[in-house]
Amino acid sequence: MSAETTIAEQNAEQNAEQKKCVIVGSGHSAAQLCVSLTHAGRSGKIPVEITVIGDEPHAPYHRPPLSKTYLNPAAPEPLQFIRPENFYRENSIEMRLGKRVESIDRQAKQVCLGGETIPYDVLALATGSTHRRPPIPGIDHPDVLTLQTAAQADVIRDRIRSDRCVVVIGAGFIGLEFAASLRKLGVRVAVLERMERVLSRVTSLDVSRFFEAMHRHHGVELHTSVNVTAVDEVEGRLVVRTENGSDFTADFVVVGAGAAPNDQLARQAGLDVDNGVRVNEYNQTSDPDIYAMGDCCNQFHPIYSAQLRIESVQNALDQAKTVAASILGKPVKQNTMPWFWSDQYDVKLQIAGVSTGFDQCLIRGSAKLGESFSAWYLKQGRLLAVDAINDARAYAVAGKLIPTGMCPRLELITDTNITPKELLQSAKEESNA
Repeated sequence: MSAETTIAEQNAEQNAEQKKCVIVGSGHSAAQLCVSLTHAGRSGKIPVEITVIGDEPHAPYHRPPLSKTYLNPAAPEPLQFIRPENFYRENSIEMRLGKRVESIDRQAKQVCLGGETIPYDVLALATGSTHRRPPIPGIDHPDVLTLQTAAQADVIRDRIRSDRCVVVIGAGFIGLEFAASLRKLGVRVAVLERMERVLSRVTSLDVSRFFEAMHRHHGVELHTSVNVTAVDEVEGRLVVRTENGSDFTADFVVVGAGAAPNDQLARQAGLDVDNGVRVNEYNQTSDPDIYAMGDCCNQFHPIYSAQLRIESVQNALDQAKTVAASILGKPVKQNTMPWFWSDQYDVKLQIAGVSTGFDQCLIRGSAKLGESFSAWYLKQGRLLAVDAINDARAYAVAGKLIPTGMCPRLELITDTNITPKELLQSAKEESNA
């Protein structure tokens, strides 16, 4: 019996009465699941009673602006809600905000929070990720901050002044986006990265060098191969100590050292967990009545034939649509191409695909400040991903090639006289050869 048949039969049994769907988490995937389920209900499909439980006091909101425009204290930008707050009232969605689920009782099919239990027919885990705090002495000082929620962004925004100096630990996307936002506000910034280059886990050497040059051009004091050993308070300010003996003084510190899946609740419930909640192609966990979606889950990806835990808004939305389809008895396998973006200063980085494991990187264009270019990642001649820096056309081409497994002739990729249309035509010819 196929998975499609099994899910459809499970849902058909409950078609006569309203199903109870409890969503744990209130981020992008939770909002999208609400939208997808209520839209289906208006179309006359299986009605679903929805309860959303989130530990923040806000309805689901867009998180990417938190490290960008939201930080400007001179022009505070209100939270951008994914759907107006009245959307949830009009669709009879119960919002239990500012609440934390303590445990899942799989046998009784209920979640427990603060002495209260809420029953479910289907449970969707949208618990996201948590920012890592390295085991550094002093890392728990109240002036060492992270930037993941609106409340954390509010704390940081209230402390921003042009005469301040901030140390950022970590040069991943969050750290660099935060540094760019502060420099645009005139704040002095030092970024400390323990790896040899910025964005080392996700980009090539050429792309890393471009972003390093860009940040230094904008006045960021950028240090790589620096291992932070302690954070001390000296005369009311923080001093960040490093292994090589250098000290960096700051009014406050922001940690951008990567994220870990928030899978503790699933782990306690006995679900299969390995770098996130393990789910199948329909986003079902090892318990068929429990789904997981977004940053918290780990899924086999058919394009890459590998288990991937993807931290992106796009992935959260796509997986929520997959969960909704399964709950409604019309399962569709999750197989969309991952994509990401990052805005820093006047540069837009768009990433199509996942470059993990690449053995060759070809640069199309000039990887210099002020220029547009793209980095094409391959493994054994197969196109894995493309980083497009102010190059929307390269990104669009990659979006058409990667899901199909097609790749142009390699010598054409680096030839900027070849148009994107010609690259696509070459890829089609290669696949038919």
